[in-house]
Amino acid sequence: MERDYPLEKVRNIGIIAHIDAGKTTTTERVLFYTGVSHKIGEVHEGDTVTDWMEQERERGITITSAAVTCFWVPTYAGGDVSKKHRFNIIDTPGHIDFTVEVKRSLRVLDGAVVVFDGVAGVEPQSETNWRYADEAKVPRICFINKLDRTGASFEHSYATILDRLTKKAVRAQIPIGLEEKHEGVIDLLTMKAYYFEGEMGSIVREAEIPAEFKAEAERYRNELIEKIVEQDDTTMNEYLEGMTPELPTLKKLLRKGVIANQIFPVFAGSALKNKGVQLVLDAVVDYLPSPLDIPPVAGIDPNTDEQATRHASDTEPFSALAFKVAADPFVGQLIFFRVYSGTLSAGSYVYNPRTRNKERIGRIVRMHANDREEVKKVYAGEIAAAVGLKDTITSDTLCDEEHPIELDRIVFPEPVISMRIEPKTKADQEKMGLALNRLAQEDPTFKVSSDNEAGETIISGMGELHLEIIVDRMKREFSVEANVGKPQVAYRETITDKSEAEGKYIKQSGGRGNYGHVKIRVSPMKALTKEELEDLPKNTKRLEGFEFVNNIKGGVIPQEYIPACEKGFREGLDRGVLAGFKLVNVSVDLWDGSYHEVDSNEMAFKIAASMAVQDACRKAKPVILEPMMRVEVVTPEKFMGDVTGNLSSKRGLIEGMEDRGMNKVIKAVVPLSEMFGYMTSLRSMTEGRASFTMEFLRYDIVPQNVAETVIAARK
Repeated sequence: MERDYPLEKVRNIGIIAHIDAGKTTTTERVLFYTGVSHKIGEVHEGDTVTDWMEQERERGITITSAAVTCFWVPTYAGGDVSKKHRFNIIDTPGHIDFTVEVKRSLRVLDGAVVVFDGVAGVEPQSETNWRYADEAKVPRICFINKLDRTGASFEHSYATILDRLTKKAVRAQIPIGLEEKHEGVIDLLTMKAYYFEGEMGSIVREAEIPAEFKAEAERYRNELIEKIVEQDDTTMNEYLEGMTPELPTLKKLLRKGVIANQIFPVFAGSALKNKGVQLVLDAVVDYLPSPLDIPPVAGIDPNTDEQATRHASDTEPFSALAFKVAADPFVGQLIFFRVYSGTLSAGSYVYNPRTRNKERIGRIVRMHANDREEVKKVYAGEIAAAVGLKDTITSDTLCDEEHPIELDRIVFPEPVISMRIEPKTKADQEKMGLALNRLAQEDPTFKVSSDNEAGETIISGMGELHLEIIVDRMKREFSVEANVGKPQVAYRETITDKSEAEGKYIKQSGGRGNYGHVKIRVSPMKALTKEELEDLPKNTKRLEGFEFVNNIKGGVIPQEYIPACEKGFREGLDRGVLAGFKLVNVSVDLWDGSYHEVDSNEMAFKIAASMAVQDACRKAKPVILEPMMRVEVVTPEKFMGDVTGNLSSKRGLIEGMEDRGMNKVIKAVVPLSEMFGYMTSLRSMTEGRASFTMEFLRYDIVPQNVAETVIAARK
């Protein structure tokens, strides 16, 4: 069986945006115009294709990213089927609590369409998603949506992109009219007006630019061309001499600029009113990369620890990244993966470098949201899901055992909020453990732990909504009834000074004893630049929030006990010295110790290391850290004083204010502990007319009076 689509005609794209900017509505239009669905679903009616979970339909938000495969013939191709392209689209959530979905999706996509609200422009989650896309070096095109809304302004939204995201954005289109007068768009490359007529705007009509928009279009076209010709010196010189490049040349250079992340073209329209979406699909074909246009994927050979790469080719050894685990009620566990090189057939075996084991691929399915199409084989550049993998988790590499490679893992943010959970009945107890385990496998930002002292189960996540959805899913998908406690803040501890300590564990119990002895220094862990990280000495190991420096000379502690010491340090840091919260950003230097020929063993050194690190941290001026949230409140002007006063009373720092249409936007940094139940108090303060968004910003030291309260509550 041969590949049914050449690689250059494949586009792996994501649709990303802030909550409520219209991502899912845009995706629904895409599915309608590409013929996947014959009826457009609407978020407000709860019948969209990609929001298929019950919780998504009830709340009108996207919770999990949904993958869909569809096909598109560009509008300018005149129906020529040979120009048909395959799109693998992922519709991602916009709510901050589910930001993990955006991060992992961007890791496996080649390009993205970033949707903005035509009234609000760039919003907080747009900034976070843009940052994730920058980290993943994903080329993007922008779509300013909702230009039919009251208060819509293409120019304001475009200005916020330039101001808050990138100076490399440039208008590729401008709208014809705004609000209720929004009729269509003007394409600045072809210098034509486009109107969307017929059922659901499916007929795209090309016309001359209306006279009143002519001068504006000319001015912006020159700006666009200046940006495009910068991609090629010869064309630039010709342009400076007065020659305007032909349309194919402009398109080719714009594509080059987009793929190099040097240009982010901005498109206009209204997905809800069926205007502009088809031209965005044309832009995906014209400007976003195919798997052949992106650099080869890099990783390491697990056998030699040397750098290795894989090109997007069916003939190279197989390599893929598992980016999502989902429980499917009909087929069991689905592992979503992106194939970077080679091919994979159903029934064959793949190697997992993390577990060092082989696993058999039972079936391979292509996903259309929650519908599945079974396929026998997948090729380089494709996104699919596998059934039958038992030990594969998010971020694992799947590869050919003869030619192993381990691709870079996806780094996920740590949870900031926790709550206690207990089963309602004895029968629920066993099922709850299973359900939580399954949900934690699916979602790397959801963690389950147990408080041994109180004998309680603690669940942790990215926000109140995140944990609420988890509990709801347990009830519906796993039939587990549970009681939950009040949300708790995930505090951390750290040290602010240097100190030394020694840990000795000596136990004689008849026969062989236990002997472990270490001497250590601890200090606050410094933030390092990328260059400094690359130049770290070989004896330094950096992990999330922990640095281990091995300065043992002359074998005073045998080499085989060093990993046990490291494990002991990490276990010691898991329980803080002030209130039992995890200790972070601690650098531990193991510089001396001793051992006994007969009595020393790994366990003894682990215990000695754990005792030493706890003792050292107690003497190093420990403090408690709390998560600080970036909060943005949109409120009518008359309530502004009440809202800012209320935020200040919550230990909030007001960072700025701006106008957005008829409303004021207040930006502040507020401790998470003060934000529980904020929605209720905000509504009562503003007659229900204000709204807010919140996302994690950083950890800060807790003021002394608050620290005392936190410590007292733990005792």
